[in-house]
Amino acid sequence: MAKRKTKVLIIDDSLLFRETVAKSIANDAGLEVVGTAADAFAARDKILELAPDVLTLDVEMPRMNGLEFLKKLMPQYPIPVVVVSAVNENVFEALNAGAVDFVNKPDVRSQRSMDVFIQELIIKIKIASMAKVGHLKREYSHLLVSEGMEKAKTTVIAIGASTGGTEAIYEVIRSLPRDMPGIVVVQHMPPVFTGMYAQRLNHSCRMEVVEAQNGDLVVPGKVLIAPGDYHMKINRKGSSYHVECFKGEKVNGHCPSVDVLFHSVAEKVGSNAIGIILTGMGYDGAKGLLNMKKQGAKTIGQDEESCVVYGMPKVAYDLGAVQKQTTLKNIPKLLHSFVAGNL
Repeated sequence: MAKRKTKVLIIDDSLLFRETVAKSIANDAGLEVVGTAADAFAARDKILELAPDVLTLDVEMPRMNGLEFLKKLMPQYPIPVVVVSAVNENVFEALNAGAVDFVNKPDVRSQRSMDVFIQELIIKIKIASMAKVGHLKREYSHLLVSEGMEKAKTTVIAIGASTGGTEAIYEVIRSLPRDMPGIVVVQHMPPVFTGMYAQRLNHSCRMEVVEAQNGDLVVPGKVLIAPGDYHMKINRKGSSYHVECFKGEKVNGHCPSVDVLFHSVAEKVGSNAIGIILTGMGYDGAKGLLNMKKQGAKTIGQDEESCVVYGMPKVAYDLGAVQKQTTLKNIPKLLHSFVAGNL
């Protein structure tokens, strides 16, 4: 019996763009474009009529923009959404409103840009079709106290995530006190967006959050986000740690790669580290987390119920790389206990 195709509805105010994307997506054997819509009102009717599995949604539209539409749509019709957006902070608002992922809008004058965009969009539509949306009630953790931090042996906390990770990372970091050990993060994300994401986190978290630059020190109270298109790893000089950001081939299909970071933390930091693997598709980070655990580091994996996509954490768990598996809500508390030496 043939596998059912994923039904896609394309929402964009540009007729040319809608038709181009629809024609390109239709060439994929696993996808079926069931319809297109020029604005949010037409989209609403098409959703009721066609029951799509995934939406692609332009943020900038007339009458009602994509953000407003998402906020109205998700509570009533929780459908996986891949946002198509120019480079701006609207993508993070969209992810916060319930979108699964985003793709940077291409230069329609460049065939290469369009080809790369279509390839990426197809991959993200397929991932979105497996994502859990609508049922995850957001429960904010109370800000943790810093009791016991002065006894902490942990010197580096490493976090890796992919699909659904922007919000998951935010949920973890926003709940941490200012004096937590230094945190290094790899989130699969394109260039430019990583800097915007770091600024966004920095405005709402106690810890300082920045996009990492080559040579930045890993110090308490600071979070370093790997820049898009650069791998990031930890190096040690004396008693201090710093990051190295460098160009390189994709590892496990990604640059930056979680495995690159985790393997370096295992090698350079050893038992004085904590590794956390969060929601995401694929297997990036699993072997690196296992290496960290073998070197004596504490390791945490997000559980299936709280993941948008239970891929990376599942592979890590199945490999035996996860010491403690728990809900996203509980990760900050568990992390605090590890750092304070209570577990």
